[in-house]
Amino acid sequence: MITVEDARSLLFDLVDRLPSETVSIADAAGRVLAEDVRATRDQPPFAASSMDGYAVKSAEVELHAMFKVVGEAAAGNRFTGTVGPGQAVRIFTGAPMPDGSDFVVIQEDTDLRGDLLTITDAPGQKSNVRAAGVDFKSGTTINAPRQLRAEDVALMAAMNIAEVPVTHKPVVALISTGDELVMPGETPGPDQIIASNTFGLKALLESIGAHVRILPIAQDTVSSLETAFDLAKGADLVVTIGGASVGDYDLVGDVSLSLGMERSFYKVRMRPGKPLMAGHINGAAMVGLPGNPVSAMVCGYLFVAPMVRRMLGIAQVLEPLRKARLLEPIGENGPREHYMRAVLDDKGIAACADQDSSLLSVLAQANSLIVRAPHDPARLAGDTVSYLPI
Repeated sequence: MITVEDARSLLFDLVDRLPSETVSIADAAGRVLAEDVRATRDQPPFAASSMDGYAVKSAEVELHAMFKVVGEAAAGNRFTGTVGPGQAVRIFTGAPMPDGSDFVVIQEDTDLRGDLLTITDAPGQKSNVRAAGVDFKSGTTINAPRQLRAEDVALMAAMNIAEVPVTHKPVVALISTGDELVMPGETPGPDQIIASNTFGLKALLESIGAHVRILPIAQDTVSSLETAFDLAKGADLVVTIGGASVGDYDLVGDVSLSLGMERSFYKVRMRPGKPLMAGHINGAAMVGLPGNPVSAMVCGYLFVAPMVRRMLGIAQVLEPLRKARLLEPIGENGPREHYMRAVLDDKGIAACADQDSSLLSVLAQANSLIVRAPHDPARLAGDTVSYLPI
């Protein structure tokens, strides 16, 4: 068995950043920016009013000053003349400032009778003018790599960037194995259960940016597994779930080796999730996850998700460990690194009472994993522990 750290190092050797493609900005949200992009214009491209009011010369602004209103400026329709001494232009938010003006008196501070404007309240020092380029200037850069949020997409649109270079989505093929499994919505036999790991992993990996293909459940036969691996061709990463242990019906290892898999490692010194296998097959990276639901999901957090981030070119592939105060004592740890389901709140963190690796209900209640080193001593309430948010 190898350590979690060594397993990650070997897994990262199996994958690399994928090539880039160009997508419409309308389809860029959630994708990973592959190359720096730059603004093609200033924003705003002109000095603009930030309020509804009257554009005047700042040198003439004082309480009870009077002006003649000589025109109007609205967003999309500038005033084409020049503001002279004693003149004002009615202006609306976002409109270009007229030539000759550099101050906007807000309408609440004025009184208008016909075309005669009077400043009735002290206007203060704020000019209410947005300078040209105050948001960003032509050439301002959004640096890659970054997973694009809605705010990034809005910024790129304002920069007049219509086509966005992004990293290809890694294609992940998920293969659940076992005669005991049926798909959700089907009627299980008396000795069968519903396949759940596949859908939890799909949700996890797609939230990061992968394109996930769920393949038909592979039965516990050589021919069924061979068919599943054949269907997985073309994927960047093949993930099997179950069948990687040492039982008589755990055939994934033997079948994958017979199909030419170059095995990188087998078994990791951790709990849950010891029977983890990895290698290369059919030109793709392959990870064989344990079949216990919690084990599969924990291995998804620790190993598969970082592999997907690496393929996307995300700089920080590993979620950093954090620290929290333990709310309840926990016993000493055994010889394997332990990832304990836990609940974190503003008071601290508490391990869930039952750590059985088959209990998805406990995983669903948890929002973090307490990370314990091998042979970690018993911990008391109030001790500081490391955890991984999930």
